Amino acid sequence: MTKQESIERALALFDEGYACSQSILMTYAGLFDLDEDTAKKISSTFGGGMGRLRQKCGALTGSFMVLGLAYGNRDPKDMETKLTAYRKVRELNQLIEEIHGSSNCFELISKHATEAQITERKHHKSICRQVVADTAGALFDMLQKESQF
Repeated sequence: MTKQESIERALALFDEGYACSQSILMTYAGLFDLDEDTAKKISSTFGGGMGRLRQKCGALTGSFMVLGLAYGNRDPKDMETKLTAYRKVRELNQLIEEIHGSSNCFELISKHATEAQITERKHHKSICRQVVADTAGALFDMLQKESQF
């Protein structure tokens, strides 16, 4: 999978109606032998800033799940691996904040959509789609840089 293919797949899934979190995890799930149905279910409640709480952006939380698959620890005493994964999460979060000024769903939407657009769910096209694309691409770069695929 190329970077452009990962971006296009994440956007196609998002345009199909999957949550931002699902779109990201489903895009990368196969690289880690995670079946698509499980990926859909695991990430389904993280859209809309985690269950529409408008907290952490779902594209990011889906990406954090992928980073867990790539870098996560299995041994609870393996602090080095755990802290490496946490550092990766912070790196990706910082990058998206540099691009968009925030990684908070409410703040992202509020900067780019009116209340009427949010009510009509038009914010997906004004900001969410772009954040999904940017996050999918940044995640690809991060994984490729570390030779995770």
